[in-house]
Amino acid sequence: MRVLTGIQASGKLHLGNYFGAMKPMVELQEEHELFTFIANYHSLTSSKDAATLKQHTIDAAVDYLSIGIDPEKTTFWVQSDMPEVLELYWILSKFTPMGLLERAHSYKDKVAKGIPASHALFSYPVLMAADILILDTQKVPVGKDQIQHVEMTRDIAIKFNNEYGEIFTLPEHLVQEDVATIPGIDGQKMSKSYDNAIDLFMEEKPLQKRCNKIISSSTPLGEPLEYEGDNIYALASLFLNDEQKLELQARYKSGKEGYGHFKKYLKELIWEELGEAREKREYYLNHMDEVNDILAQGAKKARAIAHAKMSKVREAVGLL
Repeated sequence: MRVLTGIQASGKLHLGNYFGAMKPMVELQEEHELFTFIANYHSLTSSKDAATLKQHTIDAAVDYLSIGIDPEKTTFWVQSDMPEVLELYWILSKFTPMGLLERAHSYKDKVAKGIPASHALFSYPVLMAADILILDTQKVPVGKDQIQHVEMTRDIAIKFNNEYGEIFTLPEHLVQEDVATIPGIDGQKMSKSYDNAIDLFMEEKPLQKRCNKIISSSTPLGEPLEYEGDNIYALASLFLNDEQKLELQARYKSGKEGYGHFKKYLKELIWEELGEAREKREYYLNHMDEVNDILAQGAKKARAIAHAKMSKVREAVGLL
């Protein structure tokens, strides 16, 4: 089964990204034909300047390779290295009713949060549809807030196919129902925009300081602690199996340890989990030629599929 995921090049990655997208992505490549791209065209809707976008694109490539994206199993490239997707984006625009885009929840939410209402932001779902359809994608892993975009992709593809025949594969969304909302240090959903995230590749001392800032109750040392609803426990449990969770719950109930002990324990869990990734990241940062080669080879493979698809599309719509 062909699975496609896109990664926004938008800055430092955090634990929410890791458990919500990165770790599941690494697992997907073991079972499916995974295609993963760094969505720098999409990132232009929120990019501040050229240098920052370039750096974020490089950082995303290094970080995802470090976490475990395997170029032997996953086709990995930068979106702008496959310009065919922009041609398809324009063609698909003809088959995209204005009303469909006007109903997009994501557009409304972003404008409400102060992001300028540009055509790029408004037509974002059409470019996403092009990303998906140009590769005959079967499954698209998304969060619940992105399901609508996959449904819009299907609507556009059906409209095109009804006019020109079965050219596009109709994709389906793939939602991980068991992925919980990852809390930040303030208890809200972890997000860079809330300044409550724990970055993946912090040095050890800054990581401990960040963990120390996690909001907890004021129960004094010596009294049993409640693990339910506790932000430290919620984060630590992400790293633990069922037996280990029970052990941690017992430690909370014993009253022998305070929140400071559990913040230190959380730091140790994070540090151990990402040990191999830190080593890989150091390697890739010192071998950027290898990173560039991986991205170039990924783009070459993806473009071969895209070129074949666009030949059919051009023939269908009458482009020379």
